[in-house]
Amino acid sequence: MRVEIRVWRMARIVGLSLLISGYAVIAGYAPAQTGAAPNSAPSKDANIQLHGDLERAAEAMHKGELASAEQALRHALTIDPHSIVALNNLGIVLARQGKPAEAIPFYEEALKVRPSDAATERNLAIACFKAERYAPAWRVLEPLAKQYPTDFQILDLAGLSLFALDRYTEAAAYLERANQAQPSDLETLDMLGKAYLRMKDYKALTGVFARIMQVNPNSASAHFMMATAYDQMSNRVDAIKEYQAAVAADTNFMGAHSGLGFEYWREGENDLAEKEYRAELQRFPSDPVSNCILGQILLEKSQPAEAEPLLRAALAVNPRYAEALLALGKAELDLQHPRAAVDPLRKAIQIDPNYFQAHFVLGKALRQLGRTAEAATEQKIALDIQEKERAKAIKRNESQ
Repeated sequence: MRVEIRVWRMARIVGLSLLISGYAVIAGYAPAQTGAAPNSAPSKDANIQLHGDLERAAEAMHKGELASAEQALRHALTIDPHSIVALNNLGIVLARQGKPAEAIPFYEEALKVRPSDAATERNLAIACFKAERYAPAWRVLEPLAKQYPTDFQILDLAGLSLFALDRYTEAAAYLERANQAQPSDLETLDMLGKAYLRMKDYKALTGVFARIMQVNPNSASAHFMMATAYDQMSNRVDAIKEYQAAVAADTNFMGAHSGLGFEYWREGENDLAEKEYRAELQRFPSDPVSNCILGQILLEKSQPAEAEPLLRAALAVNPRYAEALLALGKAELDLQHPRAAVDPLRKAIQIDPNYFQAHFVLGKALRQLGRTAEAATEQKIALDIQEKERAKAIKRNESQ
């Protein structure tokens, strides 16, 4: 979930930092903004040097010369460790350099100098979010959202922080408020839809989808969300339609081809599924799910030599992908490599001891190697697991 937020929303978070940096840089020219304690104010000469550092830092920030800005601000803090401008701007510079975790202590120090300063608190929240410290970000944002109940940026970031904490109901509430502040913001609507999807609130998701369609009828992301919802509701016909719409809206949208391929695969349409998975891998060659399922499709078509490298590619990304391990074991058996099949099958069983298919195929591999006693043990385990699963299923049906 957190990766998803970073992919879709980091541009917005950077935008927030730039807005606050504008305030802080302007403040840097005002002597009253240094924040020094009255009994430790710099001397007149030191004060002149301090403001010289602040001005040089401001100019460097405007030019994008972040290393020079950082140097000037660190020097300013040797003169006045309590300069709220230097503390804030140094935090901003570090965040822009991709070091938000290093920025956080400077914002926290600035808040000791000037408690409850809204601009500093916003900077701190942004830095915490960018550093993936979502709980501290939320602790800062919650009171800010009460203080500024219609501020789009605060509401949006609060919703994103709660989303990252898997608190989807609360996230949706804040994102709804953000949407009220800026109804046409597609990124907010997109994350709001994702929150409702996690909640399995399909009625609310449908409402968000309609809002997105009003703003952008060709939103691949919105069609993808609806396809996922239909899939969760076992409505494969509409899921296929929405995945097709996502592909039509943006053929390079990550997951659109593989989602469509998955629906075809479950319908037994292997040729159509193969076409979609190949299209996905053409765009995203390392996608483990696409590599694994395309490998399984090729195994079903008796093409183990083609399947094997795909399955190994899936495992290179996710070594604990049990389905890929099982399929690789099957591919090695089909290639008459029973010894090579044993290792991935044992790994699959280590990951899931109740993976009866892996036990069964391992038994076949061991039998081909002449290890008949071990083979019989594995295949008996497979049958025992299947019997237990059947018994559980019967009990579930009887209790309903």
